[in-house]
Formats: sequence, C-alpha cells, structure tokens
Amino acid sequence: MVQDNINLATLIGSRICHDLISPIGAINNGLELLSMADNPPAGPEMELIGTSVDNASARIRFFRIGFGAAGHQMVGRAEITSILRDLYQESRLTLEWLPEEPQPRAAVRLVFLAILCLETAMPYGGRAEVSEAEGKWMLKGTADKLNVDPALWALLAEQSPDTSLQPSHVQFALLPKIAGDDGRRIRSSSNGTSVTIQF
Repeated sequence: MVQDNINLATLIGSRICHDLISPIGAINNGLELLSMADNPPAGPEMELIGTSVDNASARIRFFRIGFGAAGHQMVGRAEITSILRDLYQESRLTLEWLPEEPQPRAAVRLVFLAILCLETAMPYGGRAEVSEAEGKWMLKGTADKLNVDPALWALLAEQSPDTSLQPSHVQFALLPKIAGDDGRRIRSSSNGTSVTIQF
C-alpha cells in the first residue's frame, strides 16, 4: 500500500509539472516577442515578470525529476547542470555537479531530493557539491552558518517515517523511502560548518 501511494504521488507530480511547463513556456515566448517589438516595453515590471517566469520554469524542471516518476531513461550532464544553474543562479547557495557522465533518472531523482534536504540546513547560503563514484553518491554542503534540525534529519535513516511534516519538508520522508525501494540506505552527518548525505 505504501509503495502504491508513493507511485501515485510521483505520477501526480509528473502530471502537474507536465501541465504547468507549457503555459509557463508560452509566457516566456510572449516576453521574447515583446522584446523584439519596435517599441519594446521596459522597466522593473517587465524585469520582474521575466525573472519570475525563469524561476518558475527552473523549479518545475527540477520538481519534475525530484518528485515525478523516475522511468528508466538517462539524464545527460548538460540537462542536469542547466536545471541546477537556472534554479540557483539567483540564490545564495552555489551548487556544483561533478559527475561527467549521463546518470539514471532514478539516481538523479534521489540527488535532487537530497539537494532539497541540504537547502533546509543552509538557509543563509553556502556551497554544495555533488559527486558520484561507482554508483555511490555523496552530497556535501559547507557554510559559515548551518541550521540542522536533528529530529528532521533523523528521518533520513527511516524508510517509513511516522511523523507529520510541513509541506516544505516532505523530501525528508520521500528520500529514504524511494532510496530503500532502490536498495539504498541514506546516511547523513553534520558538524558546525558542513553537512553530508550519502547513499
């Protein structure tokens, strides 16, 4: 039953992202057409609309992989780094993707969920690095100031966490469950200036 619920949730995530990406893309195309007009509109309003559309598009692309159905296809480095660049270019968090080769979508989904976990510990910004060796993944975030909630991070060790979560923390329940279904176990650690997730 739990597995069925997870599969249904990922299908819902995929459907929502799929249906939203087209109208957001249309808005972006409209902005481009306006910019090519003889007297293109300008000003902070247009800049705000453009920035907001870019951010929404980046988030949907990220969520489509992180919360959507995984499938069996591979995801190329160019696509992954494009999503991460667009999502974090205006953020205080700098994220570096080290793997050079295409990766299974299922693994990228786990990494994207883990990135969301790292974000919660780094509300003031910092630097995060994603690396992979022989199918083993490690994400390490470093910052001058971390905010690690021990109770929240303890959920990563449980594959069936029995707790109520805020919507912004759903990744802490979803990551260990999906990882467990893939035969992986989540390990995490932190100190005063760094936090690490491995699987």
